[in-house]
Amino acid sequence: MNPEAIRLIAALRHRYSGTELPLVLNGVIGPRGDGYRPEETMSVDAATGYHRPQIEIFAANEADMVSAVTITSVAEAVGIVYAARASDLPVVISFTLETDVRLPSGQPLGSAIRETDAATQAYPAYYMINCAHPAHFEAVLAEQGSWLSRLRGLRANASTKSHAELGAATELDIGDPPGSRAPLRRAPEAPIRTDRPRRLLRYRSPAHRRHLRGLLRGGFGVRPEPAPMTRLPV
Repeated sequence: MNPEAIRLIAALRHRYSGTELPLVLNGVIGPRGDGYRPEETMSVDAATGYHRPQIEIFAANEADMVSAVTITSVAEAVGIVYAARASDLPVVISFTLETDVRLPSGQPLGSAIRETDAATQAYPAYYMINCAHPAHFEAVLAEQGSWLSRLRGLRANASTKSHAELGAATELDIGDPPGSRAPLRRAPEAPIRTDRPRRLLRYRSPAHRRHLRGLLRGGFGVRPEPAPMTRLPV
C-alpha cells in the first residue's frame, strides 16, 4: 500500500511540476501502538527496527522526507531518526504534549528535543508540536533556550480536552465556537515571538478554518486574508 500511495502522489507532483513552489513528497508515520501509554514505549533499537521497513519504502519510492507525528517518547524518536538517517532521508520529529505541557512520559519538551539532538548529532531537520491545543503549549513557546530554534511547526488540536478525555469521548469535540475565547492569547506571561520562522501552521481535525484564523490573530499578531480555494483537476 505504501508504494502505491507514494506513486500516486509522485504522479501528481510530476503532473504539476511547473508550479512556482517545489512540491515536497512527505512520508508520514506515527508511533507504534498507543503512544499515550508511556509504560508501553519501546527501546531505541526496537524503534529503529520497527520503523525501518516503512522508511526504506519511502526512500525507495520518491519520498523527499519523512515526518514522525504524535511521538511521545525520546526513545522512539531517536529510533526513527536512526532509521531515517540509514536511508539518507531528512526527518522531522513532531512531539505531542499533555495538558501539563509535557510529553506523556512526563518529560518537558525542551528536554526531549535536546536529548534527541544529542543522541542523533542533531540530524532531524526540525521539530514540531502536534495533537495538542494551543492553550496547552503556548507557555512552551515563551520559554528561553537554544532548543526553541529547532521548533519550526505547530499542528494544533481544536479541542481543549486531554488525550484521555478525547480517547473516552463518545462524540467529536469541534472546539470553541468563534468568539468564545481566543485559542491562543498573546498574554504578557506567555508572549509569542513573531520573529521565529514557521514551517507549518495548521489545525488537526476535527477543526475548521475559524480555528486557524483565531490562532493566527491571537498568537502571531497576523490578520489572515481569505485565500482562494483551488482544486486540482482529476
